[in-house]
Amino acid sequence: MKRRKFIWYSLLAIAGCSGANTTNNQTDNSVVSEPTTLRFAVTDVKGLELLTQEYEEFRQKIAEILNKEIVFFPVETYTGAAIALQENQVELVLTGPSEYVIIRSRTNAIPVISITRPNYYSVIAVSADSGIQSLAELKGKTIAMSAIGSTSGYLGPNNILAKGGLDPKSDFETKLLGDEGLSALTKDEVDAWGGWFTDYTDFLDKENLSEQELPVLVKSQPLPNDVLVASSHLNSQFIEAMRENLLANKETLLPTLAKVDKGKYAQATLISAKDSDYDLIREAYEAIGEGNFLQGRSQ
Repeated sequence: MKRRKFIWYSLLAIAGCSGANTTNNQTDNSVVSEPTTLRFAVTDVKGLELLTQEYEEFRQKIAEILNKEIVFFPVETYTGAAIALQENQVELVLTGPSEYVIIRSRTNAIPVISITRPNYYSVIAVSADSGIQSLAELKGKTIAMSAIGSTSGYLGPNNILAKGGLDPKSDFETKLLGDEGLSALTKDEVDAWGGWFTDYTDFLDKENLSEQELPVLVKSQPLPNDVLVASSHLNSQFIEAMRENLLANKETLLPTLAKVDKGKYAQATLISAKDSDYDLIREAYEAIGEGNFLQGRSQ
């Protein structure tokens, strides 16, 4: 019930905002052909001070590449970013994959470029002592995950389990333990753990454990990436030109992201993004019973 409320209340907040536009075609007077200033938000960074600290170099480089003024537009959550997109208060938003599909379903924001990360996939791990060797054996068990809405720590694992024949709504119990999930697994407080592969390998290194002691049952396909989206109020030709310019200058743009969020983009690259890249996230929301709340579909 808690996870249902998470999505439902978020979408109510977005849908309740006046002036929402959920159609793909904008009227002529709502489309901005080429603005002189682009407002830029990041959904997981709160406050102007931290936004400046983390993304000032990135902002300056985008401004140089596009030959536009780029100004920060702080938001508290992805819900705030979605409302700002609806109200034509922001032109560019950097957001995560799970947040993107919700934003897209209510704003038709246009994916521009994705920031890839190596080893960005989810895994299901168990204790070797448990004797569990297949996903089917997790029916009726307790599985630790990170947090509701996390791409690698919640949606990815649930998608793995659903594709393995388990119903996330009824076939197992989920414990949301944040960063303590693997520790709980080693203490036999849970039967399995689902999360980001890098969190798994980092934990093994920290605790001096081997993969044989905490074997991986299944890993997901590569997960969708963080994405820079543009407001649908912008002219499509301008968006395409912006995409081409950013990709053409990715070698100078990438270093500005290297220190963001403790280096999560340190080995990243930039690629062109399209909406269908995020269908895996939509599948995961459907698997946990939230598909009806996501009206957006890949075009």
